[in-house]
Amino acid sequence: MFAAIANVLVRFLSHPAARFRPLATARTEELRALLQPGDVLLVEGNTRIGALIRYATQSTWSHAALYVGEVPGVAGDGPEPNVLIEADLVRGVCAVPLSTYEGFHTRICRPAGLTRDEASRLVGFMAANLGKKYDLKRVFGLARYSLPLLPARLRRGRGPLPERGEPGKAVCSTLIAQAFQSVRYPVFPPDNSQLAAPRHSGLCVPRDFDVSPYFAIVKPVPQRRFDLCGLAHEQPDALRPAGADAQASAGVAAG
Repeated sequence: MFAAIANVLVRFLSHPAARFRPLATARTEELRALLQPGDVLLVEGNTRIGALIRYATQSTWSHAALYVGEVPGVAGDGPEPNVLIEADLVRGVCAVPLSTYEGFHTRICRPAGLTRDEASRLVGFMAANLGKKYDLKRVFGLARYSLPLLPARLRRGRGPLPERGEPGKAVCSTLIAQAFQSVRYPVFPPDNSQLAAPRHSGLCVPRDFDVSPYFAIVKPVPQRRFDLCGLAHEQPDALRPAGADAQASAGVAAG
Protein backbone atom coordinates (compact mmCIF):
# COMPACT_ATOMS: atom_id res chain seq x y z
CA MET A 1 0.00 0.00 0.00
CA PHE A 2 2.82 2.37 0.88
CA ALA A 3 4.49 1.69 -2.48
CA ALA A 4 1.25 2.45 -4.33
CA ILE A 5 0.77 5.71 -2.42
CA ALA A 6 4.42 6.65 -3.03
CA ASN A 7 4.04 6.07 -6.78
CA VAL A 8 0.98 8.31 -6.93
CA LEU A 9 2.82 10.97 -4.93
CA VAL A 10 5.87 10.77 -7.19
CA ARG A 11 3.74 11.26 -10.31
CA PHE A 12 2.00 14.24 -8.72
CA LEU A 13 5.19 15.93 -7.48
CA SER A 14 7.12 15.37 -10.72
CA HIS A 15 4.45 17.14 -12.79
CA PRO A 16 5.32 20.69 -13.93
CA ALA A 17 3.79 23.38 -11.74
CA ALA A 18 0.97 25.33 -13.38
CA ARG A 19 1.90 28.70 -14.89
CA PHE A 20 5.52 28.55 -13.68
CA ARG A 21 8.12 29.35 -16.33
CA PRO A 22 11.78 29.56 -15.22
CA LEU A 23 13.83 32.41 -16.64
CA ALA A 24 16.49 31.01 -18.95
CA THR A 25 19.82 32.71 -18.23
CA ALA A 26 22.22 30.71 -20.42
CA ARG A 27 22.12 28.54 -23.49
CA THR A 28 23.43 24.98 -23.52
CA GLU A 29 26.40 25.97 -25.71
CA GLU A 30 27.42 28.68 -23.23
CA LEU A 31 27.25 26.26 -20.30
CA ARG A 32 29.17 23.58 -22.20
CA ALA A 33 32.00 26.02 -22.88
CA LEU A 34 32.37 26.82 -19.18
CA LEU A 35 31.65 23.65 -17.21
CA GLN A 36 34.48 21.60 -15.72
CA PRO A 37 34.39 18.19 -13.95
CA GLY A 38 33.46 18.83 -10.32
CA ASP A 39 31.25 21.85 -11.03
CA VAL A 40 27.81 21.86 -9.42
CA LEU A 41 24.98 22.97 -11.70
CA LEU A 42 22.06 24.47 -9.79
CA VAL A 43 18.65 24.48 -11.47
CA GLU A 44 15.44 26.36 -10.84
CA GLY A 45 13.11 23.46 -11.60
CA ASN A 46 9.55 23.79 -12.83
CA THR A 47 7.98 20.82 -11.01
CA ARG A 48 5.73 20.73 -7.97
CA ILE A 49 8.44 19.20 -5.82
CA GLY A 50 10.73 21.98 -7.04
CA ALA A 51 8.23 24.54 -5.77
CA LEU A 52 8.17 22.75 -2.41
CA ILE A 53 11.98 22.78 -2.14
CA ARG A 54 12.20 26.44 -3.15
CA TYR A 55 9.65 27.43 -0.53
CA ALA A 56 11.14 25.28 2.22
CA THR A 57 14.67 26.56 1.60
CA GLN A 58 13.66 30.15 0.73
CA SER A 59 15.83 29.94 -2.36
CA THR A 60 15.69 30.14 -6.16
CA TRP A 61 17.27 26.70 -6.55
CA SER A 62 15.39 23.42 -6.30
CA HIS A 63 17.79 20.95 -7.93
CA ALA A 64 21.52 20.25 -8.25
CA ALA A 65 23.57 18.08 -10.60
CA LEU A 66 27.31 17.38 -10.79
CA TYR A 67 29.13 17.93 -14.07
CA VAL A 68 31.34 14.89 -14.76
CA GLY A 69 32.18 15.38 -18.42
CA GLU A 70 32.35 12.57 -20.98
CA VAL A 71 33.27 9.61 -18.79
CA PRO A 72 33.52 6.12 -20.37
CA GLY A 73 30.59 4.02 -19.23
CA VAL A 74 28.66 7.13 -18.17
CA ALA A 75 28.56 9.31 -21.29
CA GLY A 76 26.57 6.70 -23.22
CA ASP A 77 26.43 6.31 -26.98
CA GLY A 78 23.55 8.62 -27.88
CA PRO A 79 23.68 11.68 -30.14
CA GLU A 80 24.57 13.82 -27.12
CA PRO A 81 26.81 12.55 -24.30
CA ASN A 82 25.58 12.30 -20.73
CA VAL A 83 27.76 14.74 -18.81
CA LEU A 84 25.70 15.36 -15.66
CA ILE A 85 24.94 12.95 -12.82
CA GLU A 86 21.91 13.75 -10.70
CA ALA A 87 19.30 12.19 -8.44
CA ASP A 88 15.93 12.45 -10.19
CA LEU A 89 12.59 11.93 -8.47
CA VAL A 90 11.38 9.45 -11.10
CA ARG A 91 14.58 7.84 -12.47
CA GLY A 92 16.74 7.92 -9.35
CA VAL A 93 20.49 8.54 -9.71
CA CYS A 94 21.17 8.80 -13.42
CA ALA A 95 23.36 10.43 -16.05
CA VAL A 96 21.77 13.00 -18.36
CA PRO A 97 22.91 15.29 -21.21
CA LEU A 98 23.39 19.01 -20.67
CA SER A 99 20.43 19.81 -22.94
CA THR A 100 18.14 18.43 -20.23
CA TYR A 101 18.17 21.91 -18.74
CA GLU A 102 17.94 23.91 -21.94
CA GLY A 103 15.62 26.84 -21.22
CA PHE A 104 15.99 26.61 -17.43
CA HIS A 105 17.44 29.13 -15.01
CA THR A 106 20.81 27.68 -13.95
CA ARG A 107 23.94 28.61 -12.02
CA ILE A 108 27.45 27.13 -12.04
CA CYS A 109 29.10 26.69 -8.63
CA ARG A 110 32.79 25.86 -8.94
CA PRO A 111 34.75 24.39 -6.00
CA ALA A 112 37.75 26.62 -5.43
CA GLY A 113 41.14 24.91 -5.56
CA LEU A 114 39.79 21.45 -6.42
CA THR A 115 42.59 19.33 -7.89
CA ARG A 116 42.26 17.01 -10.90
CA ASP A 117 42.67 13.99 -8.65
CA GLU A 118 39.93 15.20 -6.32
CA ALA A 119 37.65 15.93 -9.28
CA SER A 120 38.30 12.43 -10.64
CA ARG A 121 37.41 10.90 -7.27
CA LEU A 122 34.24 13.02 -7.13
CA VAL A 123 33.19 11.69 -10.51
CA GLY A 124 33.96 8.12 -9.41
CA PHE A 125 31.85 8.53 -6.27
CA MET A 126 28.87 9.80 -8.27
CA ALA A 127 29.24 7.09 -10.92
CA ALA A 128 29.30 4.41 -8.21
CA ASN A 129 25.87 5.60 -7.07
CA LEU A 130 24.21 5.34 -10.48
CA GLY A 131 21.01 3.32 -10.24
CA LYS A 132 20.09 4.28 -6.68
CA LYS A 133 16.48 5.26 -6.11
CA TYR A 134 15.32 8.70 -5.04
CA ASP A 135 14.91 9.17 -1.29
CA LEU A 136 11.47 10.77 -1.01
CA LYS A 137 11.41 10.45 2.78
CA ARG A 138 14.58 12.52 3.10
CA VAL A 139 13.04 15.27 0.95
CA PHE A 140 10.08 15.59 3.30
CA GLY A 141 12.44 15.46 6.27
CA LEU A 142 14.47 18.30 4.76
CA ALA A 143 11.29 20.25 4.03
CA ARG A 144 10.11 19.87 7.61
CA TYR A 145 13.54 20.81 8.89
CA SER A 146 13.72 23.94 6.73
CA LEU A 147 10.16 25.30 6.68
CA PRO A 148 10.41 28.89 7.94
CA LEU A 149 6.88 29.09 9.35
CA LEU A 150 7.13 26.05 11.62
CA PRO A 151 8.45 26.42 15.16
CA ALA A 152 11.76 24.67 15.88
CA ARG A 153 10.17 21.96 18.04
CA LEU A 154 7.96 20.86 15.13
CA ARG A 155 10.71 21.10 12.52
CA ARG A 156 13.07 18.87 14.51
CA GLY A 157 10.51 16.94 16.49
CA ARG A 158 8.75 13.78 15.41
CA GLY A 159 9.39 11.96 12.19
CA PRO A 160 12.60 10.84 10.48
CA LEU A 161 15.56 13.20 10.73
CA PRO A 162 16.56 14.52 7.30
CA GLU A 163 20.19 13.45 7.73
CA ARG A 164 19.07 9.82 8.16
CA GLY A 165 18.05 8.76 4.69
CA GLU A 166 16.95 5.35 3.51
CA PRO A 167 19.81 2.95 2.66
CA GLY A 168 20.35 2.62 -1.09
CA LYS A 169 18.52 5.87 -1.89
CA ALA A 170 19.68 9.44 -2.56
CA VAL A 171 18.65 13.08 -2.99
CA CYS A 172 20.36 15.41 -5.48
CA SER A 173 22.04 17.87 -3.13
CA THR A 174 22.83 15.43 -0.32
CA LEU A 175 24.45 12.97 -2.74
CA ILE A 176 26.69 15.72 -4.14
CA ALA A 177 27.57 16.86 -0.61
CA GLN A 178 28.52 13.27 0.24
CA ALA A 179 30.72 13.18 -2.87
CA PHE A 180 32.60 16.27 -1.72
CA GLN A 181 32.78 14.86 1.78
CA SER A 182 34.44 11.74 0.35
CA VAL A 183 37.40 13.87 -0.82
CA ARG A 184 37.33 15.97 2.38
CA TYR A 185 36.22 19.10 0.54
CA PRO A 186 33.96 21.37 2.64
CA VAL A 187 30.55 22.57 1.54
CA PHE A 188 29.34 24.30 4.70
CA PRO A 189 31.21 27.07 6.51
CA PRO A 190 32.49 26.07 9.96
CA ASP A 191 30.14 26.48 12.92
CA ASN A 192 32.14 28.51 15.41
CA SER A 193 30.07 27.19 18.29
CA GLN A 194 30.57 23.54 17.38
CA LEU A 195 33.76 23.08 15.37
CA ALA A 196 34.09 19.42 16.34
CA ALA A 197 30.72 18.52 14.80
CA PRO A 198 30.39 19.94 11.27
CA ARG A 199 26.98 20.05 9.64
CA HIS A 200 25.83 16.68 8.31
CA SER A 201 25.83 16.23 4.51
CA GLY A 202 22.29 14.87 4.80
CA LEU A 203 21.12 18.40 5.62
CA CYS A 204 22.49 19.87 2.38
CA VAL A 205 20.05 21.66 0.07
CA PRO A 206 20.79 23.17 -3.38
CA ARG A 207 21.15 26.73 -2.05
CA ASP A 208 24.06 25.65 0.17
CA PHE A 209 26.35 25.44 -2.87
CA ASP A 210 25.28 28.94 -3.90
CA VAL A 211 26.06 30.54 -0.53
CA SER A 212 29.08 28.40 0.38
CA PRO A 213 32.33 30.40 0.70
CA TYR A 214 34.18 27.46 -0.87
CA PHE A 215 32.38 27.64 -4.24
CA ALA A 216 32.80 30.38 -6.84
CA ILE A 217 29.87 31.49 -8.98
CA VAL A 218 30.70 31.25 -12.70
CA LYS A 219 28.37 33.09 -15.05
CA PRO A 220 28.36 32.78 -18.84
CA VAL A 221 28.97 35.95 -20.80
CA PRO A 222 26.94 36.78 -23.90
CA GLN A 223 28.45 35.27 -27.03
CA ARG A 224 27.62 38.38 -29.01
CA ARG A 225 29.16 41.72 -28.12
CA PHE A 226 27.10 43.39 -25.42
CA ASP A 227 26.00 46.89 -26.46
CA LEU A 228 24.28 48.80 -23.66
CA CYS A 229 23.36 51.66 -25.99
CA GLY A 230 21.67 49.26 -28.33
CA LEU A 231 19.21 48.02 -25.73
CA ALA A 232 15.63 49.17 -26.25
CA HIS A 233 14.07 50.18 -22.96
CA GLU A 234 11.55 52.67 -21.64
CA GLN A 235 12.92 55.50 -19.53
CA PRO A 236 11.42 55.63 -16.02
CA ASP A 237 9.04 58.55 -15.46
CA ALA A 238 11.23 59.88 -12.64
CA LEU A 239 14.15 60.32 -15.04
CA ARG A 240 12.22 62.00 -17.86
CA PRO A 241 12.86 65.72 -18.35
CA ALA A 242 10.00 67.95 -17.24
CA GLY A 243 7.54 68.55 -20.09
CA ALA A 244 9.02 65.76 -22.22
CA ASP A 245 5.61 64.16 -22.82
CA ALA A 246 4.09 67.50 -23.80
CA GLN A 247 6.93 68.23 -26.19
CA ALA A 248 6.57 64.79 -27.74
CA SER A 249 2.81 65.28 -28.20
CA ALA A 250 3.39 68.71 -29.75
CA GLY A 251 5.92 67.25 -32.14
CA VAL A 252 3.49 64.55 -33.25
CA ALA A 253 0.75 67.15 -33.77
CA ALA A 254 3.07 69.38 -35.78
CA GLY A 255 4.09 66.47 -37.92
